Amino acid sequence: MTSGSLEGMNERADELIESLRSAARPLLIVISGPSGVGKDTVIQQMREHMPDAYYAVTATTRERRPGEMNGVHYLFQTTEEFEKNLAANDFLEHATVYGNLYGVPKAPIRDALRRGKDVVVKVDPQGAQTIRSIAPEALLIFLLPPSMSELYRRLRSRKTDDDAALDRRVRIASREIATSEHFDYFVINDTVEQAVQDIQQIIAVEKRRIHPREVQLPASAYPPVPPL
Repeated sequence: MTSGSLEGMNERADELIESLRSAARPLLIVISGPSGVGKDTVIQQMREHMPDAYYAVTATTRERRPGEMNGVHYLFQTTEEFEKNLAANDFLEHATVYGNLYGVPKAPIRDALRRGKDVVVKVDPQGAQTIRSIAPEALLIFLLPPSMSELYRRLRSRKTDDDAALDRRVRIASREIATSEHFDYFVINDTVEQAVQDIQQIIAVEKRRIHPREVQLPASAYPPVPPL
């Protein structure tokens, strides 16, 4: 092999290396799981480790819990406000959960992806499936509790539900966990620190794909899945 041909091969290899290095696309990272599994706590720590990502804030009509801040944990809206936004096709996905309306605003997500930012969205499992149906390249991660007894303990410790509502949440959680097979990865939230580390490792792997995910968000609205 002549020095000229070797030099040419090296140049092409360098071009390929640079192409792979720059091929990563912004990810639409969907964090889901049953009620009480710790989605909010995990995402709060993700903010500290991934400060450059955009964290979508879900709109909801449910009552604000102690310690929750409007615009940070949720966008708390009246039913009238929510329905007005829904009619304007402002939500990426929306659903009725435990009698309350939830919706993920679409425009900020599209804007963040356009600017090359990874986007983190927190939704319940039915919302995650809706996002998968309209954005197949979204990265779906399912948070699991260490056990159902631990999930029950966490739900009870919140002291936001009576016994009947608590039992209903546990029954629904059992059904939701059965849908984890439709997700890309699972993470067991035994300790928050380990769960966040596991999610970061998943994202790192996705950033090294030869054929990266390319998220496309359609402009049209999609119907919600049936309420739980």
